[in-house]
Amino acid sequence: MSEGLQKKVDMAVKLIQSAGKIAAEHGQPLEICYSGGKDSDVILELAKMAGVNYRAIYKNTTIDPPGTIAHVKANGVEVMRPKMTFAQLIAKKGFPSRVARFCCQVLKEYKVLDYAVIGVRRDESRARMERYKEPEQCRIYNAKERCRQYMPLLEWTENDVAEFIQQRRIRCHHLYYDQDGTFHPERRLGCMGCPIASRRKRLLNMKEYPKMIKIYCRNGEKYRDAHPNSPNIKMFKTVYDWLTFTLFCDSMGDFNEKFGPSLFEGPVDCKKYLEDYFKIKL
Repeated sequence: MSEGLQKKVDMAVKLIQSAGKIAAEHGQPLEICYSGGKDSDVILELAKMAGVNYRAIYKNTTIDPPGTIAHVKANGVEVMRPKMTFAQLIAKKGFPSRVARFCCQVLKEYKVLDYAVIGVRRDESRARMERYKEPEQCRIYNAKERCRQYMPLLEWTENDVAEFIQQRRIRCHHLYYDQDGTFHPERRLGCMGCPIASRRKRLLNMKEYPKMIKIYCRNGEKYRDAHPNSPNIKMFKTVYDWLTFTLFCDSMGDFNEKFGPSLFEGPVDCKKYLEDYFKIKL
């Protein structure tokens, strides 16, 4: 292990030990927030090295990539189910989007224990670089719930993570590997069809897992039946139009230009468009 990485490992272990001591003083184990991704594999290994009392917890979103639950259980991590599945959320609230991220709040952004370790790294994005300045913060969920969070990987780079995984012989989620076994640390796991991803990545992800389109349509119909006066329902003739707008357009003007009637033709059949684009039968 390189000298630079060894120093980061030593600092990370000390931070986890300190957090574990504080949690123990309050009669609790330390929560290891485990997502199934490579960074959570690293913090789980660091927690083992730190020798603290912890509970590794995976918050099942119900739409993580296939193989995630198996990987989680193989690492002895506790699986926690949300109060509602992603499908049930659509039926209740409609389609999530960048400006309506209710899925994250319900499926994974909820408190379990008072002291938690998370695998946030500043080099993952500009937003994280600006948001996270110190390896410790108080996370406020609501007026009554808050949690002390610790980020031992905050200053780690992707290369640091890859080197640590190699040195500790950690086996990550199968989606990080090619068929020949080549490890790709640049790959990221996440919810299938996540609305926070870029449109290109989201569409590629849904092409890979086209059953997500069925989940959207089936439960979008349930939302439509239960909320006939919703603005989104009134705006679109069918749930297929609504989903096409959600996936492919930035505004109603954009939708009308791409899928509305033209001088010589009627509006696009959005159901057929979705079936052809995602190669699925709705």
